[in-house]
Amino acid sequence: MTRPTIASRSACDHPRRGIPRARNSLRMLCASAGIGAYLIVAVAGAQTPAVPAQSAPGAATFTPKPEANLLQIMRGVMFPESNVIFAGQSDVSKIPHATEPALSPNLLTSIFGGWQAVENSSLALAESTNLLVLPGRMCANGKPVPVAEAAWVKYVNGMRAAALEAYKAAQAKNTDDMVDVAGTVSDACMACHNVYRSNRAGMTGRCTATPPTTPQNPAANLPPA
Repeated sequence: MTRPTIASRSACDHPRRGIPRARNSLRMLCASAGIGAYLIVAVAGAQTPAVPAQSAPGAATFTPKPEANLLQIMRGVMFPESNVIFAGQSDVSKIPHATEPALSPNLLTSIFGGWQAVENSSLALAESTNLLVLPGRMCANGKPVPVAEAAWVKYVNGMRAAALEAYKAAQAKNTDDMVDVAGTVSDACMACHNVYRSNRAGMTGRCTATPPTTPQNPAANLPPA
């Protein structure tokens, strides 16, 4: 033991030799004093009211706000992510990287390509369903997205579940399972389209629930001229 350490020890730690009874009494006194001090601090802390946390002046805030209409969300987010999932029906690990993968606009040939791209797109598709129920978003025809309708919520939940199934299959890199989940994703898309998008002429009737008819009108699904 070094000299500074010995010098720093208190009477409680270093009683005199030759008087064991006094030494034991001193130790008990020190222990009692320590416990008493602890209890005083604990009780004082318990009796001190907690100070509520306050936001610092000028703290940053964020309010979710839709910037795109529903058609733009479909074309810019859900359509490309779905196509990456559909590509997983074959072994995407065999797809070579682009010459400059960090700059590739094709997710499958980018630096995060192959099965990782399918995983990422599956999760992105699942996350994008949150965009479909954000209040205030409008459809391309000017109607509000029916975020409060039970049917709409049901179809959105169906799409999320399908996307998460695709994620599990992509993790397993199983093309047979991907064939199945690609069908599930496609069915989830069509289930909603049949009620809110298809079976009507032009875009006027979109975002209004309409019972599906068979066969569908292919011309109603074409982009407006």
